[in-house]
Amino acid sequence: MKKVMQTTLLTAFVILVTASFSYAQFSVTGNTNFPFFHLGCLIVGGLIIVSLKRKYSKLYMSEAIGSFALYALLVSIFTAPVVDALKNLLN
Repeated sequence: MKKVMQTTLLTAFVILVTASFSYAQFSVTGNTNFPFFHLGCLIVGGLIIVSLKRKYSKLYMSEAIGSFALYALLVSIFTAPVVDALKNLLN
């Protein structure tokens, strides 16, 4: 029962982070330049982390959530709005 509950919580976290990424990117870029590739990478990464958590019971919940949060941060750093903002900051 504990394994099912942890997998459910991790899945909910992955869905919430992915949905907030989608909403933030859509509100910044609009419908014309939406980063579908980045969204796909985020979804595939979430599926991999959830499947690893389900397969290996010794993987802690905090490790799985932390690794997905860092992965989502890494994916969001390389989107066009963030890169443009960093270019403007450096120039």
